[in-house]
Amino acid sequence: MTLPEPMPVVVLISGTGTNLQALIDAIAAGEVRARIAAVISNRPGAGGLERARRAGIPTHVLDHTGYPDRAAFDAALAAAIDSHQPGLVVLAGFMRILTPGFVEHYAGRMINIHPSLLPDFRGLNTHERALRAGVKEHGASVHFVNNELDGGPVIMQARVPVRSDDTPQTLAARVQQREHRLYPRVVGLLADGHLKLQGGEVWFDGTPLDAPLDLDAQASAED
Repeated sequence: MTLPEPMPVVVLISGTGTNLQALIDAIAAGEVRARIAAVISNRPGAGGLERARRAGIPTHVLDHTGYPDRAAFDAALAAAIDSHQPGLVVLAGFMRILTPGFVEHYAGRMINIHPSLLPDFRGLNTHERALRAGVKEHGASVHFVNNELDGGPVIMQARVPVRSDDTPQTLAARVQQREHRLYPRVVGLLADGHLKLQGGEVWFDGTPLDAPLDLDAQASAED
């Protein structure tokens, strides 16, 4: 039986691109059947661009400061993405609020990773806020993107215990390690057709999820 071609993916970044690197490495290791068709940054100096170039991935820079408004930038960004005909758009530290029309254009085909157990701690400074709140567990979530900031249907989460001596920096480091396993896992499941967004709900292997998948439980089930 001939396997289908790997799903083309476009990754959007604004910074160092550590989650991009995790996805590059997982694809190279044969853990994810996808192909990164392009990496696009809104910041010319983003470190993730060099990661992409080292991996032989085409890059584009669309500096948002060069556009008169958000709509004009999003139109140019959509044109750049669509030139690669991706099956999936992956936001990996892309620090831009996207317009409703842009989000609708990629409905069910665009995902984001957020450093908290959503719906807790949407927005910025999640680790500081988690420590102030005194939670015993923190982590990261991958979700489909909709027009609500960090509010789209959650696909999968990775959890870490909060230690009594944690600082925002130590907690962030442990969460980021988990992100680097979590994001490739979700991309792989989407690329293989196990996951989809239907009726505003996440479906996994033909069944709507009552709660987000758990990274560790999913990994154990597949072993």
